[in-house]
Amino acid sequence: MVERHHLEIMRAVERQGSLTAAAEQLHLTQSALSHAIRKLEQQLGTSVWLREGRQLRLTQAGHQLLALANRLLPQFEHAEMQIHQIAQGQRGSLRVGMECHPCYQWLLKVVGPYLQQWPDVDVDVKREFQFGGMGALFGHDIDLLVTPDPLHKPGVRFEPVFDYEQVLVVSENHSLADEKWVEPHQLEKETLITYPVAVERLDIFTRFFLPAHTAPARHKTIETTDIMLQMVAAGRGVSALPRWLVDDYARNMPIRALKLGQQGMPKQIFLGFRERDEAVDYLNAFVKLARSIRWN
Repeated sequence: MVERHHLEIMRAVERQGSLTAAAEQLHLTQSALSHAIRKLEQQLGTSVWLREGRQLRLTQAGHQLLALANRLLPQFEHAEMQIHQIAQGQRGSLRVGMECHPCYQWLLKVVGPYLQQWPDVDVDVKREFQFGGMGALFGHDIDLLVTPDPLHKPGVRFEPVFDYEQVLVVSENHSLADEKWVEPHQLEKETLITYPVAVERLDIFTRFFLPAHTAPARHKTIETTDIMLQMVAAGRGVSALPRWLVDDYARNMPIRALKLGQQGMPKQIFLGFRERDEAVDYLNAFVKLARSIRWN
């Protein structure tokens, strides 16, 4: 009853915002698009949209169809792309999802050698996912997920590929700059600068502040590493980042890295992929290469 072109129409209208724009994107006339939806609604026995002036509002049935479209269409498109590449004599493509803001610089060190070793494989990197990183894996929007916080679920395998230490970053002129490590209470008057990530997914909170029942005076979010460290260097706050990244920036910026607690805060970068794909040679080669890359 529900066919692929119905799902494509649902997704296009949602993305384009109108029947006219959706019809243009799908290379249909507006009347043909409307007829297809009316026929589907007759078969379903319910409406999928309600008109409110010039706007369309999804009904409960419409929301169900749109969710189905967002789950299934990426899988169709991925399979068709792979089949087309096979037919053209190409090996395939590897879509890498980033669930770790500072890991992008690390990933660049892997992608360069990988492209040289696998000239018949394309690599695409995605940073935003409609249903989160795990949803993107299960929905075939990506093939590999780069994350420091794996969420283990049936059907997905996570491989640790890089060990690092999370550290506190301060200005060279900060009162704590000469300390070997810091304790949570020493940061109670500080402005903590982080990426725009939910607090419950930030180790500086879950593993450092919360166990000590304390918190920084202020919490500010910034999207880019460069601006974040410029703020730290200017004495506008402190941050928590991987030591390898801080050491790299510290060559040209007046910043220092301090241990978070006397024992420090060890972390790992993981690559997650669907278990059914573990036999894909070019995917395995990426994981193997990622393990061999070390930050100098």
